[in-house]
Amino acid sequence: MHLTWLDSNSWLIEMAQQRILLDPWLVGPLVFGNTPWFFKGEKNRPPSIPEAVDGILLSQGLPDHAHPETLKQLDHQIPVIGSANAAKVVQDLGYIQVTALAHGERTQLANLEILALPGAPIGPFLVENGYLLKDLEQGTTLYYEPHGYHAAALQDLGSVDVVITPLTSLSLPLVGAFIRGGEVALQPVEWLKPQVILSTTTGAGSDVEFSGFLNPFITEADGPEVFQGLLADRNLSTQVLTPKPGQRVAVPLAG
Repeated sequence: MHLTWLDSNSWLIEMAQQRILLDPWLVGPLVFGNTPWFFKGEKNRPPSIPEAVDGILLSQGLPDHAHPETLKQLDHQIPVIGSANAAKVVQDLGYIQVTALAHGERTQLANLEILALPGAPIGPFLVENGYLLKDLEQGTTLYYEPHGYHAAALQDLGSVDVVITPLTSLSLPLVGAFIRGGEVALQPVEWLKPQVILSTTTGAGSDVEFSGFLNPFITEADGPEVFQGLLADRNLSTQVLTPKPGQRVAVPLAG
């Protein structure tokens, strides 16, 4: 298994002979609701669009996961798997092969099985997706949830090799943490006993700059170093990997 962090929530996952582009934001700014004055993200050195992508996996329909400008540039023949909201985004853009997964549903890309799990709540009535990916030939597994909302159903999965989830917390006054790292990230470690965990959303060497009215009110806490201490305090052997954006990492897994 090889993983490349493409900054923010974006990853290239190489697993089961498949190259999966996860929650890609690769070109242009990140804006919600056409209000750059309120919040805007920009990458100083946008990553190249990966070649030979076998599938696109989207956890949410919001622009930081289903980024319209990036999705417009990707090949619309690439199969897309996503939450119901994300599926609507790509269907509206003209993608041909789109699979919407509800919680508990599975699909396959060759020997890669993808199981949708409950993820982050968006408002009072919508819960988006997390995912469990499994190499059906090798048996290796990866769990992804980008906001730190880990459903109790994870406890029924058994052990998982790799977890990608926030290790840093981001908070707003009155709202509290909207990205939950720190001790919340201990939940999937204690339940899934992964060999390796990687932080998503933000991390060392991030090349994203944010601006707008909202940005000064966002506070950051915890992080990979703090989380490594939490693991040590609990005698948990999970290894924390902290790749830099664009760095392709061969994940060290015991047989």
